Amino acid sequence: MALEDAKTQVDQAFTRDSLRGLSFENAFGGATSFLRRRYTKDLTGVDVAVTGIPFDQAVTHRPGARFGPRAIREASTLQAFDPPYGWGFDPLSVMNVVDYGDLAFDYAAVRDVPARIEAHLGTILDAGAAPVTLGGDHFVTLPILRAVAARRGPVALIQFDAHSDTWVDDDPDRIDHGTFLYKAIREGLVDPAASVAVGIRTDNPDTMGVTILDAPSVHQGGVEATLARIRDTVGDGPCYLTFDIDALDPAFAPGTGTPVWGGLASWQAAALLRGLAGLDLIGGDVVEVSPPYDTTGATAIAGAHVAVELIALLGWNRR
Repeated sequence: MALEDAKTQVDQAFTRDSLRGLSFENAFGGATSFLRRRYTKDLTGVDVAVTGIPFDQAVTHRPGARFGPRAIREASTLQAFDPPYGWGFDPLSVMNVVDYGDLAFDYAAVRDVPARIEAHLGTILDAGAAPVTLGGDHFVTLPILRAVAARRGPVALIQFDAHSDTWVDDDPDRIDHGTFLYKAIREGLVDPAASVAVGIRTDNPDTMGVTILDAPSVHQGGVEATLARIRDTVGDGPCYLTFDIDALDPAFAPGTGTPVWGGLASWQAAALLRGLAGLDLIGGDVVEVSPPYDTTGATAIAGAHVAVELIALLGWNRR
């Protein structure tokens, strides 16, 4: 296939006849699934299922992350034509990747949402697929980790973020984007000794044993030193990666609920993600893209790139 196929290729989200391969329909037209993958609820033979959780409850400042999955899908149409640059392989040619669509939930029954997220991700995992989730605020990672841990036990966590999200929260009924990791550790979903948070630049009195590689340490020590610390901490066991888009400096991703200056540049995030190739990654998410606060679309573009890198990381050992 090539660009001339745009003359006849359209709506690949529904019309593509294979779960593998690139797509060449016009970026400005057609049904906007993630990377023009087939929209399907049939997970038979699927290696990676991209899914959206359009949920935000009470972010610190700017609501709107519920629109993140839609914006990220639209931004991904710019990346559907070519393999991700620099990887040396095309993950869409070595894996069956689909768009599993969004989580369905009653917006007026907020208390039901955590269990619905856990069940939704459980369906993906039970089918043998690795999940790549588009959020949504950062709370959504907690029920995702519940689904993962129910099947794999406690996992290592790689967290890209401006905030460590381990503020004390012992109320099991609270649905809070800023305490997902506190609860995940207290529930035994995450092994803190094998977990690392990268890009942190807010104070927190207790990081619960998670290794903190704050933004200044990345800037001063460099990418390679940061990667060495991540690898030493995570080890060879299964790991899950969560990427809060506010890990990036607001200059690169202004459309987020909790922007904090001094963050990672997009090139640093790209190099760090790529440097994780070979780890036993079992899934990941990108959260807190809030498009109403970024009319340029740069934040959604960054989110789409993160999701593509997650897919490439999942495909690395299959290439």
